[in-house]
Amino acid sequence: MPLNLLKKYNQLLDISAMNEFQRKKSLKGVFDKDITNNHNFAFRTKQINPTPAEGQDSMERLFTHLTTVITDKSSNKREFDMARSVRLHWLNYHIEESKKANMFVFSVAEPNGTRTYIYDKDEFYVIVLEPMRKGNNYFLLSAYYLEGKDKARDKMMKKYKRRLSDVL
Repeated sequence: MPLNLLKKYNQLLDISAMNEFQRKKSLKGVFDKDITNNHNFAFRTKQINPTPAEGQDSMERLFTHLTTVITDKSSNKREFDMARSVRLHWLNYHIEESKKANMFVFSVAEPNGTRTYIYDKDEFYVIVLEPMRKGNNYFLLSAYYLEGKDKARDKMMKKYKRRLSDVL
């Protein structure tokens, strides 16, 4: 079994010495194990789905969102992001709520809709879910490491202070 499939939270995936093809293959193996082939991929009993993508496979689009970052907002150009990618296997761990301490789970109304956040304050890791209109499923929007000094972390805690009374 490939090494990265055995990594646990809060270890980082070992991909830095891999070429682009090897790296994508290794990350895709983790993604497929934790998400694509995980028929119980749900948060608090609500099934999690990738956002639909017109003209693109929605799972492939989700994989891209979880391993790349937008580098040019005008063209939506994305490039590989090491910080997101080495933490890809943390996603399922947090979705299953395996970690209890210093976790902030909340929903907040934002200009582009309601979002549900799972924030690991110790590791500065965030998962963003969008509750579906009917309230019985989620779209997985993103998961990423909060980089930078305190600005990004303060912004997350400001969202938490504006949270709704219930997690949607």
